[in-house]
Amino acid sequence: MKFKDISKLNLRLSMLYAVGIYSLLGAYGYYEYVGRNDEKPAIKAKKEEPPNPKIVTFQSAHLKTTIIYREENFVPYSTRIYNFLTNFKGTTASADSQDSTK
Repeated sequence: MKFKDISKLNLRLSMLYAVGIYSLLGAYGYYEYVGRNDEKPAIKAKKEEPPNPKIVTFQSAHLKTTIIYREENFVPYSTRIYNFLTNFKGTTASADSQDSTK
């Protein structure tokens, strides 16, 4: 590149930069003059629900963990599928009785 080409490139980029700054300052001035949203909606207060003894929440600065304890008669899907498949085998053992040794 020649020195003349570099000066043209510098001029073009500085003009682009000037247009960007002009647009930014113009938008800021416009919104300050006109006003952004004068009618701001009122903030609705959240209603606190009574604490549920089956829901436990642990909260730290960056993490919120909610543990929901299921009902006593809750059976996981994996156990249901296992029991369903063992019915076709002809065995009467369920997933609960697998752990007991004979």
